[in-house]
Amino acid sequence: MTTARIDARFARLKQEGRAGFVAYVMAGDPDRETALKILKGLPAAGADIIELGFPFSDPMAEGPPIQRAAQRALAAGMNLKGVLELAAEFRRGDADTPIILMGYMNPLLNWGFAAFAADAAAAGIDGMIVVDCPPEEAAPLADALDANSLSLIRLATPTSDDARLATIVGRTSGFVYYVSVAGVTGVKEADAAAVAPHVERVRRASGLPVAVGFGIKTSERAAAIAKVADAVVVGSALVDEVAAARERNEDVTQRVLSKAESLAKSVRFARDGQSTAV
Repeated sequence: MTTARIDARFARLKQEGRAGFVAYVMAGDPDRETALKILKGLPAAGADIIELGFPFSDPMAEGPPIQRAAQRALAAGMNLKGVLELAAEFRRGDADTPIILMGYMNPLLNWGFAAFAADAAAAGIDGMIVVDCPPEEAAPLADALDANSLSLIRLATPTSDDARLATIVGRTSGFVYYVSVAGVTGVKEADAAAVAPHVERVRRASGLPVAVGFGIKTSERAAAIAKVADAVVVGSALVDEVAAARERNEDVTQRVLSKAESLAKSVRFARDGQSTAV
């Protein structure tokens, strides 16, 4: 079902007149067993879409929290094969929640685009965000994903002018990920008033839903962004809970899912009282 699962989820969100909550977690963080429990618990906690990071040793777009999450996962033995195995286990109990992989080119090049796309589709993956794959070099990857009905989801940023935006959305499907702040994840804060016109511009250029991420760590910030975007992506705030739970010898799964639930509620009810949905 792949890409169709993303389209169906956004259609349902539009019908319900609300934004979606996209929860980012790092596969294998802090270990495989715990990561699987978190993954399986996210839909019940309110995640409409799951963004599953695959650990990489040089995650250039990530701030310290997600860098540390990748290091924990790598130290625990997680690799790209293991990420697909986690996704397949999740999919056996959940046929509806879209899973988007987010990561970097090197592991995909090592696997081979065609083989990886086929294996990802078989594992129940719905789309890919490949941070360091510019549109000008994306055709081989896009072809492989298209052949397996997987979405290639691209990043638009505050510095993407209209000409660049047209290139970015050229072979994008599912949704566009709008990076709300310049810089890496988990450092600056997103401002809804500043984001709103860019979201509308990306919607017009792509004809697709727009998910906003980077700079969203609190329930208040998530609710504000949910009023202007089609979905809200939160990552650093969730992986921070992994580190905090380990430091305090608390239950990692419970702490992450509790944070996810709080954020999801803020997003779900952000538009209550608005006369029209975005």
